[in-house]
Amino acid sequence: MEIIKDQYFEGERPLYARHGLRIENVTIGPGESSLKEGSDLEAENCEFQGKYPFWECKNVTIKNCIFREGGRAAIWYSKDIEMADCLVEAPKMFRRISDLKLENVKFPNALETFWDCKDIEAKNIEADKGDYIFMHCSDIKIDGFRLQGNYSFQYAKDVVIRNADMDTKDAFWEAEDVTVYDSRINGEYLGWYSKNLHLVNCKIGGTQPLCYCENLVLENCVFEEDADLAFEYSDVEASLIGPVTSVKNPRTGRINADSYGEIILDGNIKAPADCEIRTWAAPDVDLAANPDIVEY
Repeated sequence: MEIIKDQYFEGERPLYARHGLRIENVTIGPGESSLKEGSDLEAENCEFQGKYPFWECKNVTIKNCIFREGGRAAIWYSKDIEMADCLVEAPKMFRRISDLKLENVKFPNALETFWDCKDIEAKNIEADKGDYIFMHCSDIKIDGFRLQGNYSFQYAKDVVIRNADMDTKDAFWEAEDVTVYDSRINGEYLGWYSKNLHLVNCKIGGTQPLCYCENLVLENCVFEEDADLAFEYSDVEASLIGPVTSVKNPRTGRINADSYGEIILDGNIKAPADCEIRTWAAPDVDLAANPDIVEY
């Protein structure tokens, strides 16, 4: 493998279409497409300032590197990418990537990062300003994730998330086959129009969560006080710990919680309109069918 150390490159395609190349302590200055169409590439302790350094590349390992803001859209149309212990200040990282592994990576400006990617494994990831992150992605496994940014995981499929802290409006819209474990999710309109969304041991905040869902399952989840007007028109099986501020017009299924501030069943409820709403203290009493039995 060819090794380049302690050098500076800039301009158009300075290391274009190189194969079997390792760069160490190298700075890629302003310019474009520095390593485009390369393969079997390694970068360690490098800084990327120019745009599009890793487009259409294969088998790339990146460690202890920094992608400055000018290095936007750095890795697109590539496969077999491994990145560890990196700082990515640039937006729009990762587009049309397959077989991507990440560990200990920070994204302070994660706008439109991870679009149309598949086969992603990530551990200990932090993302700020992450609007539209993970859009149209599939086959994702994440363990350890902190997110600040809206519209996350829209249209995503086959996703497993563990140990996350997510502040994100409109998360998981039209997503399919998503499971989230041991996490906090705070944001308005969580999971609307999703299919097969499964939340386990999660804390949920934000108004009107989990509406218009198909095959929605919650196990041992907690709703924060502002998580009101939940489950409208959803097919839901929910096992909840603590009180729920309000439930509105669930379509079908079963909901169990300690108590309810309000249960709203009005003329707009959709068929089959047979969701069972119960408390743990009175598991055999369907509050939806017997609204006068319990004071909500």
